[in-house]
Parts: sequence; structure tokens; C-alpha cells
Amino acid sequence: MLVANVWHWWIGIALLLVSLIFVVLLVVSYMKFVSSQKYPSAKQQRARHSDL
Repeated sequence: MLVANVWHWWIGIALLLVSLIFVVLLVVSYMKFVSSQKYPSAKQQRARHSDL
């Protein structure tokens, strides 16, 4: 029974770490997407002006 208790703790810790990493990556990718729309790079600006 002790092994099952320890096993559940490790699964919980692993799931917590994976979910925290996922949330951080999601926030970072969102912030990158939003800032790229507001402050486009030179390459994006050239592509936008060539479409006009």
C-alpha cells in the first residue's frame, strides 16, 4: 500500500510540472503573437506593404 501512495505522489508531481510548463508556454506564445501584431518585424512590414 505504501508503494501505491508514493506512486500517486510522483504522478501528481509530474502532472503538475507538465501542466505548469504548458501554461507558461501558452502565455509566452500568446504574448509573442499579440506583440507581433502591434510591433511587426521588418520582414512582416515589407510583406504587408507589398500586398497593397
